[in-house]
Parts: sequence; structure tokens; C-alpha cells
Amino acid sequence: MHSDYHAPVLLQACIEGLNIRPESVIVDVTFGGGGHSKAILEKLGPLGRLIAFDRDRDAWQNAASLVSAEEGKSDGRFTLVKADFRWMHNYLRYLEVLPVDGILADLGVSSHQFDTGARGFSFRFDGPLDMRMDHRARRTAAQLLRELDEASLTDLLRKYGEVDGAHRVARQLVSAGARETIGTTYQLVEALRPVTPRSKENSFLAQVFQALRIAVNDELGSLEALLKQSAKLIRPGGRLVVMSYHSLEDRLVKNYMRSGDFGGVENKDLYGNRIRPFNPLSSKAIQPTDHEIAMNPRARSARSRIAERT
Repeated sequence: MHSDYHAPVLLQACIEGLNIRPESVIVDVTFGGGGHSKAILEKLGPLGRLIAFDRDRDAWQNAASLVSAEEGKSDGRFTLVKADFRWMHNYLRYLEVLPVDGILADLGVSSHQFDTGARGFSFRFDGPLDMRMDHRARRTAAQLLRELDEASLTDLLRKYGEVDGAHRVARQLVSAGARETIGTTYQLVEALRPVTPRSKENSFLAQVFQALRIAVNDELGSLEALLKQSAKLIRPGGRLVVMSYHSLEDRLVKNYMRSGDFGGVENKDLYGNRIRPFNPLSSKAIQPTDHEIAMNPRARSARSRIAERT
């Protein structure tokens, strides 16, 4: 694993939550730097299987690190699927591994993606305003900005970034043809300057960048597809472990695990029993310790939820 790619967050809690047996079939839908996958393989026996997904080509090269130290060859128990996990069902059916015993998702952006200026995920570096997690996707963040009208951009900023005064921000970006000249991260920061709160500059920019990134990659759409498919793909008694980093993701995960509905609407049978595909193992999300946050500051916003298939 490339240690500088992405430090796995809440590693021990996630591995314990999956309740891995030697013969388990586990799916890691966000391979990234391979940290979680490596720990999963250490728990699996010779008959176990690990299927990992990642749509980011920068992550694919990390699969080479999952080799047998003794034999110097790739681990035959491991398969990397170079695709968005929203297509998980089709790939798992093709690989003939259904049903699976556990699914792990570490959502959001990797440290590598944030720290590589050329990817355009962070306002800390200058680079193309790209933000695509999958290089094969058509639309970059810069293209998205040029395509949206003021009303649509306002809705995007409010919904995905929870930006205060989203209408003012959208108006600023579409006024005077500003967005036509926005092709880099620093150009976007400069265009936002008239509406950037001086006392909250970093948090404001983070919200705007988050909103654009979520839209470019349809992150919430992929998450909803993941949750719906998990109910069909995990065997009864199997586990679903999802780590999220902002309230939009965590709310979807919490509601679905509790009720089987993204809005949190409960369905009950004639006897008043809740009908839901999963039973949450805890009413509260697992959060990193102060020690882990000190070692890895980006773990601060992580929330992990674990549920068992009914």
C-alpha cells in the first residue's frame, strides 16, 4: 500500500464490524490506497474472497502492493474492479460471488486526490478545475459551471454544499460572464472573492468545492445505489459498514439502515414490527478517537455506521 496515498480511517472498527470469517466473501467498494483491503485479506483464509472497486485510475496502481511476500505474486483471493461501485451488482454476479458476507464503503475523497493539484479537488492548490474521480467521465467541474443557469447553480450549492446565501454565490459566478473564464481552482477562488466571508474563508470555499465535486461525480446517486443493492447482495446475517465524512452522506446511511428508506420513513407490518433490510448495531455512529485524529487530522469528520442484514 502507498502509505502517502490515503491513511485508512477507523480501520480496526471497520474490520471488526465486518465480522470476517476465513471463508468470507467481502466487498471493499472504495479501494483507494488499499489500506482496508490489506487488513481484510489478513483476516481471510485460503478460501476467502475480496472484491474491490475503484473508478479512479490513480488508485488502480495500488493493487500491485497486494502481493504475497513469500511468493512475490498477486494474491489470488483478490480482484480489483475498475468501475464505479454503483454497478456492483452486475460485476458481482459476473464474478459468481453472490451472496456476499460483507460490504465496506469508505466514502468521500482520498488524501491523494485532495493533495494532487492537477485533480482540482482542493482550493489549496492551483490546477485544472476538474474534480472527476473517474477520468473517463465527460464533464469536469469547469464544464458544469458553464452549463448551469443561476437557479440550477443555486440549488446545487444549497443542496450539496449547504452554502449560506447560495443565491448570492450563484449570481456572482454567472454574472459578467465570470464562469466563462473559470478554468482553474485559483480562478474559481478569485471569482468567489466578492462573496467570500472574511472570517470563514476556508469553510466557505470547502462548501463550494464540495458541492461541485458531489455534482460532478454524482456521489449521492452512487451512495443510494450502493445502499439499495447492498440489501440484495448481502446474505442474512452479513454486515454493511459505511464510513462517511459529511452530513449529507451520513443522513442517507443512517436513515436507510434504520428504516430502509432514504427519508427515514418507517414501514411496519400488521403487528407493528418495522420492516427494514438491515438492523443497525448501534444507534450512534462510531467516531475516531482523539489519538487517531492527532495522527490523521482528516479523520476528524469521519462517521462509521454498521448494520446487519436481516
